[in-house]
Amino acid sequence: MATYDRRSFLRTTVSTIALANLPFPICGEENVEQPTIIRRVLGRTNLRLPVVSFGVMRADSAALVRAAYDAGVIHFDTAHSYQQGRNEMMLGEVFENVPRDSYILATKIQPRDREKGKIGKDMFLERLDISLQRLKTSYVDILYAHALGSRDDVFDTDILSALEEAKKKKKARFIGVSTHRNVEEVIEAMIECGAYDVVLAAMNFQHQNPKRLREVTAAAAKAGIGIVAMKTMAGAYYDKERTKPINCKAALKWVLEDPNVATTIPGVTTFEQLRENLSVNYDCTLTDEERASLIVDPQSKGMSCDGCEQCVQTCKHHIPALPDTMRAYMYAYGYSAPRQAREILDEVSRFFELCYTCGECTANCVKAFPIAERIRDIQRLTSVPQEFLA
Repeated sequence: MATYDRRSFLRTTVSTIALANLPFPICGEENVEQPTIIRRVLGRTNLRLPVVSFGVMRADSAALVRAAYDAGVIHFDTAHSYQQGRNEMMLGEVFENVPRDSYILATKIQPRDREKGKIGKDMFLERLDISLQRLKTSYVDILYAHALGSRDDVFDTDILSALEEAKKKKKARFIGVSTHRNVEEVIEAMIECGAYDVVLAAMNFQHQNPKRLREVTAAAAKAGIGIVAMKTMAGAYYDKERTKPINCKAALKWVLEDPNVATTIPGVTTFEQLRENLSVNYDCTLTDEERASLIVDPQSKGMSCDGCEQCVQTCKHHIPALPDTMRAYMYAYGYSAPRQAREILDEVSRFFELCYTCGECTANCVKAFPIAERIRDIQRLTSVPQEFLA
């Protein structure tokens, strides 16, 4: 009789449950044509990836990650800072005994932090080494400089030097940038620079100028830059009270209508979300009904910030952290992820005093977000002890 240890049993059981809920046969039924996972090539990397990958940031279940891998997901995206390093450690445990060439790992390192400001090349590479130790691997497939937001960031010599050294030392196969703000400007700068292989960019149906966004992704693809989309669910809800859910499956398909987007990394925290995402790997065609479901109620301002920085330009103090604060608001109220929201707020909390002493908020949002109101609301989270955050 075959014997199973506890880990193998859990992997097999959970993966079977997850796969069994998919809307197609999985048990090798005779005379049934098995569907094929849709794959696209990630620019000059030549990596062929399923159109839906796994954003691990909020996941804390090894069984969930393993179920995704068993169902054909091969690309897993994390970061040095996620869950204070526990996110990378979890992936290291999951893939410790899995053939390294059977999955794609991406991690991100932010070249600035709250305490040290710009961390420099040496510290960037030290943090990469820590990430590799956590991930139990000698290299990552994609290494991103995390959360860059301007042309100057893209051309920063310390950032470029750190990434290129990681690639030279074979600690990263490919290098890139992740960006939440000024996405078009960042991507255009990457094209001009010519040093980057991949961009991880915030993209969703609530973008103010989707035509312009797709023109830029087309130019990037032509230049050989692989495009990975994040923040595809636009906050999952239109409202803080979570009474108006976004059709997340339709939102994911909307992003994938752009043929230049190689893959997406929606966050996954439940098996139901995994099941829904996996179904898009087999059919990413946006139906008319799904498209209609994404028409935004004009009374619902939504929670997805484009990071265009108009609010920064119109703020009398020109506070650079306003877009990040709006993103924290989205995490807390849209995704019910207060821990991730708190991590962002801890990085920008030094700016709140300027808001408190300001007599009148002049910051203006192209999406009509009530910026002052949302700042007053979300900053309360900074007074909650970390151990109380789910």
